[in-house]
Amino acid sequence: MDEHGRSYATGKRKDAVARVWIKRGNGKITVNGRDQEVYFARPVLRMMLQQPFEVAERKDEFDVICTVKGGGLSGQAGAVRHGISKALTLFEPALRKPLKAEGFLTRDSRVVERKKYGRKKARRSFQFSKR
Repeated sequence: MDEHGRSYATGKRKDAVARVWIKRGNGKITVNGRDQEVYFARPVLRMMLQQPFEVAERKDEFDVICTVKGGGLSGQAGAVRHGISKALTLFEPALRKPLKAEGFLTRDSRVVERKKYGRKKARRSFQFSKR
């Protein structure tokens, strides 16, 4: 907790990294200076941001301000969800158990596999020709 009453955490997923600050408020979520409805246009992505609050039964109690870089929208939404969950546990340590049970505190470490030489993609090889 800082002098403004905010809790900070970093969330990550795929190549996306989110810096998340939460403070007591009325449920407003701001992503990169824009409202969540503008930044995450798909309802599924906005639902991902609400999941930690629903599990913790703290809906519309916290304002979220976050900056997110890297990856696509899906990875960014996952990174923000991870950051919100971590920040909530720092704000209220009693929430760790329900959030951990849902898997929101686990960093999804799956990233794109690199391309290997002699191959068309990461694992796909060139078409084989007998003659």
